[in-house]
Amino acid sequence: MHIERVELITVRMPLIHPFTTSFSTQTERLPLLIRVTASDHGGTVAGWGECVALAEPFYSPEYLEGAREVLRRFLVPALFEWQTAGHAVSASTVGAALEHVVGHRMAKGALEMAILDAQLRLRNMSFAAQLGVTRASVPSGVSVGIEKSIPDLLSRVGDFVDQGYARVKLKIQPGWDLEPVKAVRERFGDIALQVDANTAYRLSDAPLLRGLDPFDLLLIEQPLGEEDLRQHALLADLLTTPICLDESIVDARSAADAIALGAASVINIKPGRVGGYLEAARIHDLALAHGVAVWCGGMLETGIGRAANAALAGLPGFTLPGDLSGSDRFYAQDITEPIVMKDGAVPIPGGPGFGVEPLPAALGEMTVHTLDLTA
Repeated sequence: MHIERVELITVRMPLIHPFTTSFSTQTERLPLLIRVTASDHGGTVAGWGECVALAEPFYSPEYLEGAREVLRRFLVPALFEWQTAGHAVSASTVGAALEHVVGHRMAKGALEMAILDAQLRLRNMSFAAQLGVTRASVPSGVSVGIEKSIPDLLSRVGDFVDQGYARVKLKIQPGWDLEPVKAVRERFGDIALQVDANTAYRLSDAPLLRGLDPFDLLLIEQPLGEEDLRQHALLADLLTTPICLDESIVDARSAADAIALGAASVINIKPGRVGGYLEAARIHDLALAHGVAVWCGGMLETGIGRAANAALAGLPGFTLPGDLSGSDRFYAQDITEPIVMKDGAVPIPGGPGFGVEPLPAALGEMTVHTLDLTA
């Protein structure tokens, strides 16, 4: 496969409703899309990737402008240099081509994603088919941010329950934890329910976190800091609620460490966070071999990332519903044809590549920055 051109396209997408977590409130997303033009004997195609870095470095060290700059200055030139040196370019070789650049997994993962989409389109193969996924849809969970009041929270959760979502996740933080969880459990009974702290607590908060045990939660996600694997293992011995790791899992190696230490009985796999879909699949395989449940997290992706996540979540180790909501959970207008949740599930696209691509009119309307890179 020959890479002819790489375009970095930033779009602005207002959220239908503010999304508040323990680290920030988002009212819009600024996804960085990557369009790769590639060719082989089968013709020329465009492959699409999506960088999940937020506008500010509050969730991870990576952020939008930094990701765009590292792609412009280092990653895309390195890929062209790899190609010029006579090496084969494919999704499986992107990691080798970029390994001399330290970190920047979200940016690397986005570039690999675009290469993977192009590669599959040239083969006329879907991502699901490449993974060996046979099911047509996956369970759809929804993430509910921190609201202004418990009545507001109950109203939001009620709307999602009425829509048929298979699982509800509540964002929590100190001061917004036991009471909202109690209120949701009492109002909605035995719905599948879990919570996400986004690193907001310390090990000394264990007595407080034990207060969540009576609510029969599926899991508590990332209660402690991202580097606190040992502390998570200690906390796991103090709670009956299963601990799930998110920010701590940045690749298969960190997943292996977490499993070995007993720091997690569940893992949230976010492809963008771990450096791409190939590494995400490796983490899935590792967890499956060790009997550790996984589910697919979300980063408020556009339809591009949402479609790819749905295919990944079709693998057998994904036994818990992921954050795979429909497009209308966050956006009045998606950049692609909307991903639709129906009867608690979202479809796995069957078309070539990830099975979706931006709508030209929507892309033109939402684009706020472009950068065209060639060899």
